[in-house]
Amino acid sequence: MTETTTTTPPARRWRRHVAGTPGIVIGGGVLVLMILAAYLLPLPFSPTKPDPTATLQAPGGAHWLGTDLNGFDVFSRMIAAGRRDLPLALGGAVISLVVGAVIGLLISRKGKFGERAMRVLDAFQSFPLIVLSVTIVSFSGNAIQNVIYAIVIINVPRFIRLVRSEALALRESRYIEAAHAIGAGPTRVMFRHMLPNVLDVCLVQVSLAAANAVIVIAALNFLGVGVSPPTPTWGSMIQAGAGGIALGNWWLVAAPGVAVFVAVAALNLLADGIQRRFSDE
Repeated sequence: MTETTTTTPPARRWRRHVAGTPGIVIGGGVLVLMILAAYLLPLPFSPTKPDPTATLQAPGGAHWLGTDLNGFDVFSRMIAAGRRDLPLALGGAVISLVVGAVIGLLISRKGKFGERAMRVLDAFQSFPLIVLSVTIVSFSGNAIQNVIYAIVIINVPRFIRLVRSEALALRESRYIEAAHAIGAGPTRVMFRHMLPNVLDVCLVQVSLAAANAVIVIAALNFLGVGVSPPTPTWGSMIQAGAGGIALGNWWLVAAPGVAVFVAVAALNLLADGIQRRFSDE
């Protein structure tokens, strides 16, 4: 009797593991659409060159989302801001993952070094990190790399704690003991055997870190310590239009505010979908 084996086609596996999770489909789909719109959607007006003859026009006509006090087209600036804010948020979250995962694995080794490192981390986290990031960016200048530093400062401690706690739980497992028994060194055990087994929780956290980074970037730019003008960012648009709310110019804040909300919601949905996907396996 001949035994036949069947292999599930990759497309079917993708539908089962990804398309069957609403959070991944909706959150990931919205995020992809926002990135594609930021880079591929043609801008009807320049996001950095205002038109003084078209100030504070309500949404409609040539200016779909209206114009601001300086004559900037709100729609063009909102889309162009996505080219800056989204890559900064995603890039900062990925850098935080890499740095935090490496440090978390290194201090998960047996001995007093890990405990002492965690006490230092506790002392560091006792400071309001958002205030610390604002201070660093304020003194170091309004440059893109400084905004990334702020994102990393806020998110790295979370990855360190997460990866270290997962690594400590894995350290007592049988396959880790077997790896030590066959002569695998500590570095190989950490990065060859432990790291792949903590990536699932890291993927969830990196989506949450990116959502947090969107808020941090908006906050920094709202406070005027982020990316220098006239480069459009969602936070600076909200800050510039905040004074117009009392005058009825609601569209100045509504458009960038909705963009921040949708980006954060999409990333949180993506994180929830990834968590559900791994918990079902």
